[in-house]
Amino acid sequence: MGLMGDKARLLETRRLVGAPGDGSDQDDQDPSSYGPGEGSPDADCATDAADLELETARRRAAESGDPASLSMLGALLLRRGDLDGAERHLRAATAEGDRSAANNLGVLLHQRGYPDEAAGWWRVAAVAGSAPAAHALGRYHRERGDEPAAEYWLRQSAESGHALGAYALADLLEHRSDVGAERWFRSAAERGHREAAYRLARILDGRAPKASGLSDGLGEGLGPSLAARPGGPDTSVRELRAAAANGRRQDGPAGEAEQWYRQAAARGHRRAALHLGTLLEARGETQEAARWYLTSAKDGEPRAACALGFLLRDAGDTDSAAVWWRRAAQEGDGNAANALGALHADRGESQQAERWYRTALDAGDINGAYNLGLLCAEQGRTAQAEQWYRRAAYAGHKEAANALAVLLLQHGDSAGAEPWFSKAAEAGSVDAAFNLGILYAGRDEEQLALQWYERAAAAGHTDAALQVAIALLREGDAEDAEAAERHLRVAVRGGSAEAAFRLGALLDRDESRFDCEEWYERAARQGHRRAQVRLGMLVAERGDVVAAAHWYRAAAEAGSRNGAFNLGLLLAREGSEQEAAMWWAQAAEAGHGRAALRLALLAARRGDLAEGRLWCAQAVQLGPAEVAERAARLRDALQQELTA
Repeated sequence: MGLMGDKARLLETRRLVGAPGDGSDQDDQDPSSYGPGEGSPDADCATDAADLELETARRRAAESGDPASLSMLGALLLRRGDLDGAERHLRAATAEGDRSAANNLGVLLHQRGYPDEAAGWWRVAAVAGSAPAAHALGRYHRERGDEPAAEYWLRQSAESGHALGAYALADLLEHRSDVGAERWFRSAAERGHREAAYRLARILDGRAPKASGLSDGLGEGLGPSLAARPGGPDTSVRELRAAAANGRRQDGPAGEAEQWYRQAAARGHRRAALHLGTLLEARGETQEAARWYLTSAKDGEPRAACALGFLLRDAGDTDSAAVWWRRAAQEGDGNAANALGALHADRGESQQAERWYRTALDAGDINGAYNLGLLCAEQGRTAQAEQWYRRAAYAGHKEAANALAVLLLQHGDSAGAEPWFSKAAEAGSVDAAFNLGILYAGRDEEQLALQWYERAAAAGHTDAALQVAIALLREGDAEDAEAAERHLRVAVRGGSAEAAFRLGALLDRDESRFDCEEWYERAARQGHRRAQVRLGMLVAERGDVVAAAHWYRAAAEAGSRNGAFNLGLLLAREGSEQEAAMWWAQAAEAGHGRAALRLALLAARRGDLAEGRLWCAQAVQLGPAEVAERAARLRDALQQELTA
């Protein structure tokens, strides 16, 4: 009987039995993705049902002896592991032209360790139109490096509608960077293949447009802060969360990617559940994100356990977060180990922190070395800090390079610091770019300093934007003033009180009093003394003495000599000369010549000529010129009166 008979065609609708893998070799792929053949029972049947089916097949095969019954019996025995019994029945059915039996005989021989003989039977079945056999034969050729033959047979299987064939073909094409891979991943995914759904989602996700300007979350300026956030298949949680937060739209490729992540996750794909969780978390849907993280973590995905820990930490439940971080860290997740280290460091448990940072480093996460450096630096162990920073910096950690340069600069080694600042800045460290500006400014290399400030400012560094604005204001023309204003506004958005004060002062030049007062007040509320004094002057001009006194007092109490002097003037006008004298004395002791002159006049009015002469002498010394001149005349007059 020929292999293309009608009975053989009907057998294609039967259930299938396991065969070689589908090429993904992933630890969380579908159980069905190990390339089943044809003619097997459902894997989830109860034992008694399976036994009944087997006995029924035995009886049918014994009574009829037809190839279909023999093939089914052989498939059932193969499923149960009775290879000897299965082989006898499968060979008998194959001899009668049953292509399902030929395919499953190939499976059996492959299990026995005869892949070449198995491939011969798969070829027979595949030529007869068996899609599972074509898939198995394609896998056989790919394992032997014969990609043209592999592609031919996998394409035969895929075009026949076989999900595993479509997945294996897509995997082969993607390996060759062939854009046709997407079509076949989609084909397999639409037939329920979860790994294909995940791989399709990854392709679409990579195509989704992203926003720019994502912060790396590290501190700015010359004082790096202790930071540990969770960090293809091995992408860290830190990178996944950053990518998800980086402005994906919910329509287009991103929306379709989410649908496929959902499909794969719903079928138990743990990495799809992890990615779906990161997308949901980025949108603020933290409860659903937590559910998917939990599902993935329970299925053994350490990155999901790490991400769940951060979600719990952000919700204020650090104890539960630590449980999941510990679980992830024990499974080799360096991000989770770093997070545990940071948690213990925040609690002042430095030994535990160091232990987990070392665990992170042992897991291959270079952030562990960086955090060990930060921990040692906080404890004053600068020699050890330098060693850890160097280790991380040599491994390419840009913030470690910046921190090492800071440490060297603090020790007076500017020549040693400069190359590390440069390496860090070239690697993208905004802090390092700003610090290079500081370094060059300290050497009076203003042009180089400005270049680095501008580079850091372009990346959103608050203090760098302020420095660029100051440099532009120094130039003095209208065009530079406009550019300076833009930079000042950037710095104000970053929370800089100095920028708010300077923005107010810039607007004050044009007498835009309403606008400038707003910025003075913002800086004043942040404790900026000069802004407090200037705001006090503005409100005093419109008659609000109470508000003026409030801001003068705030500045004076913070050490502002101008604030103390102006507060004294206000109090004197209100008749509180004694308190005014107290504030003038504070101002004069801080070097305010006008305050010293006021005290001299008060002493003269009281008749205390000696004290008056002392304050006059101080005013002459402090200036400015007109004050010194008036103080000298008063001093001479008091001297004449004393000697009269």
